[in-house]
Amino acid sequence: MPMRTPRPFSSLLPLLVALLVVPLEAVSAQSTSSAAAAGAPGVRDVEVVALDPESDEAKTLAEGLPLRPGRLLRMTVSEGSWMSVDVSPDGQTLVFDLLGSIWTLPIEGGEATPVTRGMAFDAQPRFSPDGSRIVFVSDRTGGENVFMIAKDLSDTTQVTRGNTNSYQSPTFTPDGRYLVVTRQAGAGQGKLHQYHVDGGTGTTLISEPANLRTTGAAFSADGRTIWYAQRTGAWQYNSALGDYQLATYDRETGDTRTETSRYGGAFRPTLSPDGRWLVYGTRHVADTGLRIRDLATAEERWLAFPVQRDDMESRATRDAYPGMAFTPDSRYLVATYGGKLWRIPVDGGEPAEIPFTARVEQAIGPEVDFQYPIEDTETFTVKQIRDATPSPDGTRLAFSALGRIHVQEGESGTPRRITNLEGNQHAPVWTPDGRHIVFVNWDFGEGGHLWRVPVGGGTPVRLTTESAFWQQPAISADGARIVAIRGPASAYVEAITQGAPGGAREMVWIPAGGGEATFIRRAPGATSPHFVRGETERIFASGSGGALISFRWDGTDERTHLRVTGPGAVGGTGSPPASLVLMSPNRERALAQVGLQLYTVHVPDVGGDGPTVSVANPDGAAFPVRRLTDIGGQFPTWSADGSKVHWSIGNAHVVYDLEAARAHEAAVEAEAPADDPSDAPADPDDPADEPEEAAEPAPRADDAYQPLEYRVRVEAELDTPRGVVLLSGARIITMRGDEVLERGDLLVRDNRIAGVGAAGSLEVPEGTEVIDVSGHTIVPGFIDTHAHLRAPFNIHRDQPWSYAANLAYGVTTTRDPQTGATDVLTYEDMVRAGRTLGPRIYSTGPGVFSGERIQSLDDARSVLRRYAEYYDTKTIKMYGAGNRATRQHIIQAARELELMPTTEGSLDLMLNLTMALDAYAGVEHNLPGFPLYGDVAQLVASSWMAYTPTILVTYGGPWAENHFYATEDVIGDEKLLHFTPFEEVQQKALRRPGPGPGQSGWFHPSVHTMDLVSDFVDQVVEAGGRAGVGSHGQLQGLGFHWELWATGAGRMTPHRALKVATLLGARSLGLEGDLGSIETGKLADLVILSGNPLDDLRSTNTIRYVMMNGRLHDGDTLNEVWPSPREVGPFYWQTEGPAPAPAAGMR
Repeated sequence: MPMRTPRPFSSLLPLLVALLVVPLEAVSAQSTSSAAAAGAPGVRDVEVVALDPESDEAKTLAEGLPLRPGRLLRMTVSEGSWMSVDVSPDGQTLVFDLLGSIWTLPIEGGEATPVTRGMAFDAQPRFSPDGSRIVFVSDRTGGENVFMIAKDLSDTTQVTRGNTNSYQSPTFTPDGRYLVVTRQAGAGQGKLHQYHVDGGTGTTLISEPANLRTTGAAFSADGRTIWYAQRTGAWQYNSALGDYQLATYDRETGDTRTETSRYGGAFRPTLSPDGRWLVYGTRHVADTGLRIRDLATAEERWLAFPVQRDDMESRATRDAYPGMAFTPDSRYLVATYGGKLWRIPVDGGEPAEIPFTARVEQAIGPEVDFQYPIEDTETFTVKQIRDATPSPDGTRLAFSALGRIHVQEGESGTPRRITNLEGNQHAPVWTPDGRHIVFVNWDFGEGGHLWRVPVGGGTPVRLTTESAFWQQPAISADGARIVAIRGPASAYVEAITQGAPGGAREMVWIPAGGGEATFIRRAPGATSPHFVRGETERIFASGSGGALISFRWDGTDERTHLRVTGPGAVGGTGSPPASLVLMSPNRERALAQVGLQLYTVHVPDVGGDGPTVSVANPDGAAFPVRRLTDIGGQFPTWSADGSKVHWSIGNAHVVYDLEAARAHEAAVEAEAPADDPSDAPADPDDPADEPEEAAEPAPRADDAYQPLEYRVRVEAELDTPRGVVLLSGARIITMRGDEVLERGDLLVRDNRIAGVGAAGSLEVPEGTEVIDVSGHTIVPGFIDTHAHLRAPFNIHRDQPWSYAANLAYGVTTTRDPQTGATDVLTYEDMVRAGRTLGPRIYSTGPGVFSGERIQSLDDARSVLRRYAEYYDTKTIKMYGAGNRATRQHIIQAARELELMPTTEGSLDLMLNLTMALDAYAGVEHNLPGFPLYGDVAQLVASSWMAYTPTILVTYGGPWAENHFYATEDVIGDEKLLHFTPFEEVQQKALRRPGPGPGQSGWFHPSVHTMDLVSDFVDQVVEAGGRAGVGSHGQLQGLGFHWELWATGAGRMTPHRALKVATLLGARSLGLEGDLGSIETGKLADLVILSGNPLDDLRSTNTIRYVMMNGRLHDGDTLNEVWPSPREVGPFYWQTEGPAPAPAAGMR
């Protein structure tokens, strides 16, 4: 939000200084019309014009990056966000960065001139001591590097190499021969690094301690001393401040010394050319100010306050404060704040604005915007099969779908359910004779057991004597015993996390015909028990650290046969272990899963502990390795004879025949032409042997062996209510523009809205049920665009409490960005089938991380096909998947596959802006570095990047949830306690500790930043952009309302906040055709409120009824009101607390 002009500190009102708020009057500039329009504050003449990505102009603007732009954002700006500025040595010119381009400006102000332009993100410019060159950081090579450009633009030089490091705050040494810049390699801490301007790898100046971050180098006049800011670690959520302090480094002795110890921290040291003055940033109460120190006397005073808020509380990827500089005469400091450039007198006089305008012509990626209609059909095909396993003879497949055990004959058979139990059944395994299936179940009435059922169906036989939480059954090769993982039933009932019951698990066996369990060993460190032919005395299992282990039936004599590691992230260190390793039944190979990719590895007998084999490079592995997947796979298992590997992905099942694959490859090799001597490798010492372009031709698609893949189509009935109901007399906030029907009627037929209008204006069919809701307010169902519902993995619950809680609080659609597992696909289907009460379930599935090692467009296509063709998520979450080139490959593949990808914000404003330039369809979490101004708001709006700020877990400031826990009676909220396990409530509401000693769990109201984040959301929406309300799963159900109230904490109107929570959320997810507003033909997802949220936004929590897909539920109980009145519950989590102790003296 705009800030007032800072004044000398002595003239300020004491302590808390209010910020002036400028009203927004911008209009949408979303279209590609050539007509100029108003834009966000500080922005005018906005137009977005289409650009042919195949044109020469697009190629030029791509600057060598993979993504060609598809649009040009043209606008004139007079303010900018987080602009680093420097003054030329002659004092005549400023250089600054704006939206990823470098600009120059006369010192007195005026129209800025672009130095760089295009898709690359260029930032943090600094003049050379002679003024002839400008150093800056750019990602034009696909990753960040340091570049120099001549002031006259005659040449550009790349100083650093590689594409996996990041750089901050480059600056020249006073003699102009070297550069010092903060260099961060991988996940390590940024360190001051010195490079020669002519190249080389340079050297780190301060290596130890490894967790010390050093940034913002500034040289003393004689060049001997470097001032810098330092902190331990990268950042801290809910910081107590004081993390950054100034220090000095002696370039002759290598000595360092800490120079400040301020509560508000100290950062961005800036020294005057005459060596007298030091200016740095620090925090005072809620705001940032600039302090000036006379280095001759060590006296300090405030120079300007408040200024641009610092970035100490996030990753500070462009330093903790924008670059600033003295004029050559040392009389003025030039800095940026309030979106403007300022000349601040060192003597304490009034700052003077340096006005500027910049005619921005910003290249942005082609739009990624799709619609995903919600179809009304009688049935639907289940999205996921789980735990699929072939019969011993390979002719049938057993699996779990929708929590029921099914068997299918062959690849084209019809799946049939073979059990009649209630609750959920999982993990089927075949008896060796192929006549029966053993499986586990969970039912909150009966608990969990092991069962056996004939393959042809019938009444299952319970095998276990006591209820427990059972997982991963396996049958010994001789069929005499069943091994399984067992945990306490109570641990699963009471679990509020996804992975219960954790360390309480143990491995046991029971007789194949049923009976008492015999203890084998504790389960942590040994999962997925399985057997090998001829090894009757040993159980094999997947161990910790990628190990394949075996042990006796009493758990003794553990042996490690093999360890498997995989490839790490590109540019990272370390080799992640396999998450699963299974010995083949014939004991020749192991099947290993690393991430979602599957491999086979030969297992040598070497004695003692087996070898460690890396599958990162199969051709160079210690023993033969075969990679089986490119898209990935789940639930891998061996065929009974060990000749084939089976796995599933979505509702597809894949069979990889190892012998057929070898035969195919041999045939392809035999048909290949003989080697041509001219194709011999080049001699590295012969200059003539340097081809202009050494690119290996891509193999033909038909060269690779293709495993058998078929779809398993389990059909389920879509839950659709039948009937007609009229909701009569309510105020209806339709979200059709600003329309509000003060007294309206709403007609619902089955699951869709059949009419909406003024009371008495609709034609109502005979027999319609009428429900009088006079005095109430109807709004569209709420859409949580960042909802982590966290239902249990592997063994599923019919009714996760988080699903019920969200629906009861009016959330009728959720999108979980990063589920960590694919269980959500089954939960989604359970809601659609009416098995589970809950909102509509959308998700990205597991995030796309750097471990996918995407380095080309083809790599990206392979990974994203997983989501488009198998998971059917309609979206992905790109979660730190790699450098700029990798991210562009992903957005290109997403557009081809009609996915709308969202992204992880990562507390990184530069990253967020590049994702807007690349036209990602969403960003999760707020952009740090606030307040942000019209330039960024217009970019976000024009790129169509949906902004979900998740203010409850604010990036760059105190988490807003701390405010609500401090001001709301959470522990006394009867409705919340009805839908939430008490363990969850007391864990979150009774104590709010910080993450460690000295860190904060409570914050004074003055330092919260909800209003700053809210105001930027408002700017984006005002500029025609998209936004959503996302509760982050912080407090299921009620947390959505907290997030909505935080979204409206600034100047946003209640109606606009409601629009963000409904229509704009639907638009952000590609669901606007069916959701988000109250219009004829849309789905009947509604919330009926007792209060009026236009008068008080907190009235969103006065829920009388919730209608989801046409079913009307009571808001306090979820009892169905229409069309089939029924009570629901009691729920398993509604347990009694302890009885009061009668002992004297107890309180």
